[in-house]
Amino acid sequence: MKAIITATRLVHDLTGDNPPLLLDVRWQLSLAKAAGAPAFDGRAEYAAGHIPGAVFVDLDAELAAAPGEHGRHPLPDTAEFGAAMRRAGVSSGRPVVVYDGGQGWAAARAWWMLRWTGHPDVRVLDGGLPAWEGQLSTEVPTPAEGDFVPAPGAVRLLDADAAAALARSGVLLDARAGERYRGDVEPIDRVGGHIPGAVSAPTTENVGADGRFLPAEELRTRFKSLGASEDAEVGVYCGSGVSAAHEVLALAVAGIPAALYVGSWSEWSSDPSRPVAVGPDPR
Repeated sequence: MKAIITATRLVHDLTGDNPPLLLDVRWQLSLAKAAGAPAFDGRAEYAAGHIPGAVFVDLDAELAAAPGEHGRHPLPDTAEFGAAMRRAGVSSGRPVVVYDGGQGWAAARAWWMLRWTGHPDVRVLDGGLPAWEGQLSTEVPTPAEGDFVPAPGAVRLLDADAAAALARSGVLLDARAGERYRGDVEPIDRVGGHIPGAVSAPTTENVGADGRFLPAEELRTRFKSLGASEDAEVGVYCGSGVSAAHEVLALAVAGIPAALYVGSWSEWSSDPSRPVAVGPDPR
C-alpha cells in the first residue's frame, strides 16, 4: 500500500466508486505560544477554505492526549481516538487521505495514528494543501458516522526503554533540527542534546523546496547513508512525536519500515536520570 498520494491522483480517486474520506489536520508547532503569543489556529484556517468534503481533525485534542509525564503529544486514549475518527466519518472499508498546510508533520501524525490502530488504507497528500490546484470550500460537511474501531499495534511503537535499546542495537534516528540534536539550542524542553547513540536525521531534509517528498530512491540513498535500510531495525523520535511521524512516513516512501517513539525528547529529557548526549557525535 502506498503511503502518499499526489494531488492529481487524489482528483482522480475522488471521482471513483469508493472515494477517499478527506481529513484536514492543519497544525504547526508554535514557539510563540510558549512565549504567550497567539497560537496558530488550524480550525480557523480550515474554516477559511479547505478541500471540498474535508473534515477537520484537531491534532492536540484528537491525535494526542494532554501533555504530561509521557511528553507533549502522548498517545490519546484509544476509545476517545476511535470515537473522534468515527465522528469524522472514518470507516475501515473506505480509504482515507490526510493533508495539512504543507509542512506534512501533522498529516503524518494522523497517518501514523490510523496505521498504528489498524486502518488498512490511509495516505498523505504529498505537499499538503498547497499542492491542491482545485477550488476550496468553506462549507463544513456533516459526515455519516464511520465504523472504524482502533486495534493498536499494527505497526511498532517504542517507549523510552525500547528507544534506548534500539540506539544500541539498531538505528535510532533523531528527526529534529541539527542544532537541537547537538544541544546548541533547546527552545522547548528541559535540556538540549539527544538520546545516546541516536543519529541526526532532520526530517526537513526528506522534502524538496515545494514541500513534497524526495523521490523514493533518493530517500533510500539518504537513509542508507545514515545506517537505515530494509535489513536494519529502525526507530525515529523528535521533540514530541509529530515530526518523527513525518520521518517514519519518509522511510515508508523509501520502503524501510520504522518504529516511532511517540514520547520522544519531551518525555526522555523530562527525567533527569536518563542520559543525554551533546555534540555531533551519536555517543
